[in-house]
Amino acid sequence: MHSDFPNIINKDGIAVYYGCILNEQSLPTIYNELLNKIAWQQDQIVMFGKAITTKRKVAFYADNHIDYTYSSVKKKGLAWTPELLQIKNLIESQTGAKYNACLLNLYHTGEEGMGWHSDDEKEIITNSSIASLSIGAERKFAFKHKATKETVSVMLENGSLLEMKGSIQQNWWHSLPKTKKVGSPRINLTFRQMQL
Repeated sequence: MHSDFPNIINKDGIAVYYGCILNEQSLPTIYNELLNKIAWQQDQIVMFGKAITTKRKVAFYADNHIDYTYSSVKKKGLAWTPELLQIKNLIESQTGAKYNACLLNLYHTGEEGMGWHSDDEKEIITNSSIASLSIGAERKFAFKHKATKETVSVMLENGSLLEMKGSIQQNWWHSLPKTKKVGSPRINLTFRQMQL
């Protein structure tokens, strides 16, 4: 199933872009369900010793007793909703991996983004698959190699899936660059394999 989709970064890890995996007719319904039924909250992060509230909103859902700490803030996993479980099953059938947690981000416009970072927190199983589903506005997603500084980018379409696995988090940063050209929201679901 993976051989049809090339590794877009070519070395030191794997990033597979599957394109749109959802039925286009169902996208508006899924988008509205996520927008209205997810327990969105503004993200609290600690930067340079200061607590900052972000414009983008987040939610964290997971199997029982899974917590996630990033940017010095701990999140407790909420119980899966039926909609999220349905999406999780679809993603698992695409990637062949199993996930026990999902971090959701809501970017209201292109002026909200995410700087260079790696998903390398200790709670995430090393080299495991992280599957990122994009719903809503199309946005550019970029990778930067930590040693060579070379960059690779991909446009994440509405309903598309990007999978990152292998040693990618040790060797590459990734980001969602801000842009004034996008005025509508994007919801991003990142399915993860967390340590129990």
